[in-house]
Amino acid sequence: MSENKFYNQNIKELLVQFSSDSQRGLSEKMAQDRLLSDGPNALNQAKKTTLLQKFVNQFKDFMIAILAVAAVIAAMTGEVVDAVFILLVVILNAIFGVFQESKAEDAIAALKKMSTPNANVRRGGKVVSVPADQLVAGDIVLLEAGDIVPADLRLIEVNSLKIEEAALTGESVPVEKSAAILKAKNPGIGDRHNMAFMNTNVTYGRAVGMIVATGMKTEVGHIASMLEQTDETATPLQINLKQLGKSLTYLILFISVIVFAIGMIKGAESWINMLLTAISIAVAAIPEGLPAIVTITLALGTGRLAKKNALMRRLAAVETLGSTEIIGSDKTGTLTQNKMTVEKYVVNNQIFDAVDPIQKNAAAEKLAVVMALNNDTKMTEDGLLGDPTETALISFNEKQDQDLERLFDKMPRVAEIPFDSERKLMTTVNKNAAQYLITVKGAPDELLRRTSKIDLNGKAVALTEENRQQLLTINHELAQQALRVLAFAYQNVKEVPGRLTSKAVEKDLVFVGFVAMIDPERPEVAQAVEQARQAGIRPIMITGDHKDTAAAIARRLGILTAQQGPEAIITGAQLDQIPDEQFEDKVAQYSVYARVAPEHKVKIVNAWQKRGKTVAMTGDGVNDAPALKAADIGIAMGITGTEVSKGASDMVLADDNFATIVNAVKEGRTVFSNIQKALQYLLSSNLAEVMTLFVMTILGWNLFVPVMILWINLVTDTFPAIALGLEPAEPGIMDRQPRGKESSFLSGGVGSAIIWQGIVQSLTVLSVYALALAYPDHAGNNELVHLDALTMAFMTLGLMQLVNAFNVKSIYQSIFKVNPFANKYFNFAILFSLLSMAIVVLIPGLNGLFHVSDLNSHQWLIVLAASFSIVIVVEVVKLFERLILKKK
Repeated sequence: MSENKFYNQNIKELLVQFSSDSQRGLSEKMAQDRLLSDGPNALNQAKKTTLLQKFVNQFKDFMIAILAVAAVIAAMTGEVVDAVFILLVVILNAIFGVFQESKAEDAIAALKKMSTPNANVRRGGKVVSVPADQLVAGDIVLLEAGDIVPADLRLIEVNSLKIEEAALTGESVPVEKSAAILKAKNPGIGDRHNMAFMNTNVTYGRAVGMIVATGMKTEVGHIASMLEQTDETATPLQINLKQLGKSLTYLILFISVIVFAIGMIKGAESWINMLLTAISIAVAAIPEGLPAIVTITLALGTGRLAKKNALMRRLAAVETLGSTEIIGSDKTGTLTQNKMTVEKYVVNNQIFDAVDPIQKNAAAEKLAVVMALNNDTKMTEDGLLGDPTETALISFNEKQDQDLERLFDKMPRVAEIPFDSERKLMTTVNKNAAQYLITVKGAPDELLRRTSKIDLNGKAVALTEENRQQLLTINHELAQQALRVLAFAYQNVKEVPGRLTSKAVEKDLVFVGFVAMIDPERPEVAQAVEQARQAGIRPIMITGDHKDTAAAIARRLGILTAQQGPEAIITGAQLDQIPDEQFEDKVAQYSVYARVAPEHKVKIVNAWQKRGKTVAMTGDGVNDAPALKAADIGIAMGITGTEVSKGASDMVLADDNFATIVNAVKEGRTVFSNIQKALQYLLSSNLAEVMTLFVMTILGWNLFVPVMILWINLVTDTFPAIALGLEPAEPGIMDRQPRGKESSFLSGGVGSAIIWQGIVQSLTVLSVYALALAYPDHAGNNELVHLDALTMAFMTLGLMQLVNAFNVKSIYQSIFKVNPFANKYFNFAILFSLLSMAIVVLIPGLNGLFHVSDLNSHQWLIVLAASFSIVIVVEVVKLFERLILKKK
């Protein structure tokens, strides 16, 4: 983006600076030379990531790397089946990641697609059509309604020009343009009224402008540069998994070294056997199913969100929703409908709601006629086409059951004086039987200066000073509510002046009424904002719209609370005056940001992130893209959103419904909670296995053979853990405060539960082994006694893990309060795992393969009693934990 302040410069000076001529434009040779030196009027292409690169990138995760190393170690120690299983998990995880990210963001390319294909320019004194990418600085461009601005222009001539800039600035209504030099030294983009910006839409009027910036030097190019410089934000899930992977690795290595050292000191085994034992313990301790379980849980959450109109572009972002603490939302098209709507009308010095019928109100019926005739909206089969303000007026008439086609046929337009920004009025002349009806609409103060009468109950009477002041008071009252007020007047004349000028016809008018409009809030948003607050999430508004309008909408939605005053609102210009380090301390003070530029949005997101908050940013325009990419989770609108905003986002709302975000947050919290449950189950189980093997090694007892550990890991770890990812949301999950970035998967009591539940399981298994040795069923046969003891310990370890899976359905709640059998997939998984464990002992042919004996009823009773004892222990501990929490 050029640092030149073209809006402060005289157009004659600019023409000299760019060696151009407003009437003739550039010569063809000069244009070609400039194209060669400056390059095409296009945005830089982002580098493409191939499928192979995406696949390789999946293996950069720390946990995945550890699993890959574990697979190699397993293969080296002869555990080929274990190695194959781990590698299969790793590869499937990578495939899931590539599949989800195959539609990776390409925001710069999306920006490029928005470029207009051709533009009308003056070259060598002729008007020619030139491809947009061939335009250069100094070209004189002709604009008219329906055009897309091809580059950044300094306007030279303006005729009633209005440009819709919502996608760039967030302005909810088209901006009126002029060619006058701006006096303000550093106006925001939305206030540069003598500039037209690349990829914005001309909705009304005509203009001539000179290109002052092309390609990456334009305002849109500036946004593209910001997108290139903005790094991907790691999700809390990715950070947690990385930290967990490192912690587990260090712990596993420590335990393995201790086991090796103790074995060598005892001298019971050779160093090579002890090394293999230590490595076996390490492999057993690694939760190889965790990445697959996390991926599957996220994928299932993504599917559920898609059914609720929330489309995820990044798999890991599902969980990020659950940790969201700040939602920074764009106003136009996100919190509001991006559709100007008549909210109130004023006749007979009284304010009426737009839904109040105009029938049997003579003044209101007259107002409806004037607003319909003084209007350039085109009625087509595809809907209303025209300026949003004017289409709102026609829409109001249609809702009042006015027969507009009959009105237009009866009173055709014969002349007009177009709107211009200086007099702020528009006038039409319509044939009305033997006379003519002059209609005028515009700014209330300007129109009231030209009125001498007022229509009261259908009769034109003199406009008294008292009436005038009353109308000005009403206008002020409506403006205070951030409503855009238009005034309407008329005059019946017998003939049209020969020279139709403002001075000739815009005088002695009859005031008929006001119409107050606004881009209204979406009806469901206020409730969604309240739900977000209950969930501990703070919503803030970040918009390019005017301060008063933003504040009014924010108050109507509850984003600005009754306790918050003007100090909670700040503009982009004011934000520029606050250094970044100071703003970080003050950011919590503000709930509404108005007239902001794209860099302001990124500054706001960064400030909250530096305070340790997880930030979600919603938006639909080009101007939102950098902030969407910088946020922990960017949320784009699917219907009104630009391809740029969608490309820079992590999630797209298919229905553009802010309330969908609240549902998505609930799903995100459920996903995290379910991953925690699966993790608690896996790690407590693995800890039990490691501790059992560790103590057996120290005591010199027979160890589980590798096939036993592999079978337990396969049938008791994987399937129930995956099924835990399908658990329904716990009651009250949206009444909890966000967990924040400082928390991890081990927070909230999960870490301690893993440790003590793992210890309890290990002690129980060891007790069963010791009991079987102390009271053998085959006394005298030492080999069979040890085989029975090992079999009973093996079955207790497997079955106890499956029983404990029910306990982890809730960290603190009793198993009997959360309906342990509500999840049918979990029930099937437990049943399958139980049968898989049982057949190893019950089917004679498998006994030898798994090195187990056939247990009798007495031994089975001990195994089952020991396995179910974990329920009693956990229930007692949970009871004490609930009592402690209640006291706090």
